[in-house]
Amino acid sequence: MCFNAGKIDRIIRVVAGLGLIAYGIITVNMLVAAIGAIPLLTGLIGFCPFYPIFKMNTGCKK
Repeated sequence: MCFNAGKIDRIIRVVAGLGLIAYGIITVNMLVAAIGAIPLLTGLIGFCPFYPIFKMNTGCKK
């Protein structure tokens, strides 16, 4: 299966997502924590739903 998020892109998304979730938990702001779940999940899955809209692909090349 070909994912549209590359290795470095995925690492950045996971780190950013974990950072937002940690910040949201520390400041008791669950909205920030919920927003942090989005980049975390897209980083773990390797697929960004916005990339096909903008015709972007940092993952596998065809």
